Amino acid sequence: PLQFGPDEDLEHYPRTLQADQQMLTSEGVDLLFTPDVVTMYPQGAHDSTVIDVPDVSQGLCNDFRPGHFTGVATVVARLFNLVQPDAALFGEKDYQQLAVIRRMVDDLGWPIEVVGVSTVRESDGLAMSSRNQYLGAEERRVAPMLYQTLCQLIGEVKTQKKDYRTLENEAKEVLAQAGFIPEYVEIRHADSLRPADPGELNCVVLAAARLGAARLIDNVRA
Repeated sequence: PLQFGPDEDLEHYPRTLQADQQMLTSEGVDLLFTPDVVTMYPQGAHDSTVIDVPDVSQGLCNDFRPGHFTGVATVVARLFNLVQPDAALFGEKDYQQLAVIRRMVDDLGWPIEVVGVSTVRESDGLAMSSRNQYLGAEERRVAPMLYQTLCQLIGEVKTQKKDYRTLENEAKEVLAQAGFIPEYVEIRHADSLRPADPGELNCVVLAAARLGAARLIDNVRA
């Protein structure tokens, strides 16, 4: 629960354990570890030691979900200590989260290979997410524009014809006109997540926007 803020959707967050179990079984998975809150936080979630990862956890989603990445780093660290994995796979859709976990593992010297898994998309480009079920029919029709806008933005980055901050603002305006409430659209260095300098091509464009009851995030690498 640490990664959810007081006004977020912890109680209503989609939980699909049975469906997940069926998919994992069909893929030949041998073991599934599904610890409860008491196992993860024996002292209580809000009375436990927490991990705060510097730099990559700042800005972007953290500006709109303060404390989120402290919760993410803490629960993942606890999971790693319980499981002692050789490798851990995380989706690239949550790009900042992946960067936070990689930085934590590197800083703490854990012998764990953190592997980024490519974003899985619907046929129209919308990144798959459990929160997509919050979308109404019309919102679902509009939702792929987030990915389309980021693809267009990364194309503009490659042409190097406009200032990056101008491109970010133009992309936010496109999303707003389509019915989104943009939280951020930013061009960042793909590894450090610092704001990319003009002319820099090792970039990722990241965005978060609300559409109806859903908060959607996505990113595209240059």
